[in-house]
Amino acid sequence: MGWNEITRKQQVGVIAIVAIALVSLTSLFVVEPIAQDLSYHAFKDGRTLFGIPNFWNVVSNLPYLFAGLWGIGLLMLNRLTLVPELKVAYWIFCVGVAWLCFGSGYYHWSPDNHTLVWDRLPMTVAFMAFFAIILSEFLQVRLGKVLLYPMLLLGAASVFYWQYTEGQGAGDLRPYAIVQFMPMLTIPVILLCFKGKFDRVSAYWWMIAAYAAAKVFEHFDGGLYDLLIVMSGHSIKHVISAVGVFVLVAGWQKRVGLRG
Repeated sequence: MGWNEITRKQQVGVIAIVAIALVSLTSLFVVEPIAQDLSYHAFKDGRTLFGIPNFWNVVSNLPYLFAGLWGIGLLMLNRLTLVPELKVAYWIFCVGVAWLCFGSGYYHWSPDNHTLVWDRLPMTVAFMAFFAIILSEFLQVRLGKVLLYPMLLLGAASVFYWQYTEGQGAGDLRPYAIVQFMPMLTIPVILLCFKGKFDRVSAYWWMIAAYAAAKVFEHFDGGLYDLLIVMSGHSIKHVISAVGVFVLVAGWQKRVGLRG
């Protein structure tokens, strides 16, 4: 399809997507390497309960397991409405979410740069699969299909690159930051400017809202702990983002009608 054959809204979307990609890639060359701030590991709620250190930060990851397994179960029963050619991406997303329960739980059991790798790896896998799904449903099926595995490799590489650079004494989070945040900036543009293949897109907006809210709760980890006492902002972050996945999978289950 040529440039003149798409709508003005879609043209704006393409320009915005290209601009986001260019700014993100340019940042690799103009922004200094970003090492992991070790204070990141100093979560406010460090209570040990039932023999589990950092109890709430560990067990609050369980909703990821339930959300991921629910999606996997519905996939096995063929009860999700999806792009058939990219079914593997939905599988990878759900597996990544379930895996996040163990990776993030392992990290929060003993927070440091070494265990943080296993928190970020499944998160990145889920992000990249999710982005491929968006590309397939709103742009071109072939685009998502072609980019799925390269994006998964790129995401994993960004995590291991950060781990390697930390080991060399000069950590660099720039590629990981791009892999995480560029899709989340691009996806709203795609949802606004392009028509999806299915009848419902609200679940995607709820997912984005949950992601944004989770980031806010993460930022105010200590303040919320002082206010609530029961749980910290970081623990609530886990629950909110998992709820976003539940809503997304429910949306995949309820929608009907694959458009041409």
